Amino acid sequence: MSVISVGQAVVLGAVEGVTEFLPVSSTGHLKIAEGLMDIPVDDDAVVGFSAVIQVGAIAAVLVYFFKDIVRIVAAWLRGLRDKEERYHHDYKFAWWVIYATIPVIAVGLAAKPLIKGPLASLWVVAGSLVVGSGVMWAADQMGRHKRGEDDTSFKDAMLVGSSQILALLFPGFSRSGATMSTALMLDLDRVAATRLSFFLGIPALTGAGIYELKDALGATGAGALPLAVGTAVSFVVAYASIAWLLKFVAKHSFNAFVIYRIVVGVLLFGLLGGRDQQLTREPQVS
Repeated sequence: MSVISVGQAVVLGAVEGVTEFLPVSSTGHLKIAEGLMDIPVDDDAVVGFSAVIQVGAIAAVLVYFFKDIVRIVAAWLRGLRDKEERYHHDYKFAWWVIYATIPVIAVGLAAKPLIKGPLASLWVVAGSLVVGSGVMWAADQMGRHKRGEDDTSFKDAMLVGSSQILALLFPGFSRSGATMSTALMLDLDRVAATRLSFFLGIPALTGAGIYELKDALGATGAGALPLAVGTAVSFVVAYASIAWLLKFVAKHSFNAFVIYRIVVGVLLFGLLGGRDQQLTREPQVS
């Protein structure tokens, strides 16, 4: 029997689509939603389901930035054949995305038992939401916002790409929050930071979804229909979320996200503390 119903898949797909690219932590919100629906957050099938429906959000990025991606891939292919083309920024950027994905893949494979075990706790999510808010606020205040997308370098890509490790290890920190904060600290403007976060997320999240597919479709897993529904909903909602976010960051700071994260983190701490107190008061059956 599937551990996730079609109705629950719709909810989780919508949560994933809204939060994947907003700096509020999609993993954290998924775990909160799963907890509220009494879905076991540390079950392999559930972890796999969460990773696979991210592919829907990544597909939304591929469609939204289709022209940019085609341009970058075309420049990369030309550069493989022609040395003169290797001085083009798009050719170099394609390699930077590849190189910047290696650290998060290595850590993800090495730390998989921790990621699926102790670090899959809602307490970790709550703490990461609050701590990540402080990092994001400091980055937005410290950054000089003077560099555009064409000014990015290999160093920028590696530092921003490697920052995804924070979200991998600490659900609630937010992949987009970590990458955007790092980009802001490197003095990129908010739009450039947001777009760089999108591009760097494509290989990492796609790889994670493919890797987790076997667990999500296991004999006692999430099931093919809920998985398909969750992924489709994630795609539609994520596309709208991307369009809104790019317009928002062009005119606003990240303060609204910082405040929201703190509120959610504090509320989650309160709910978890209340739940644990209730459990300690319940009589134990010997």
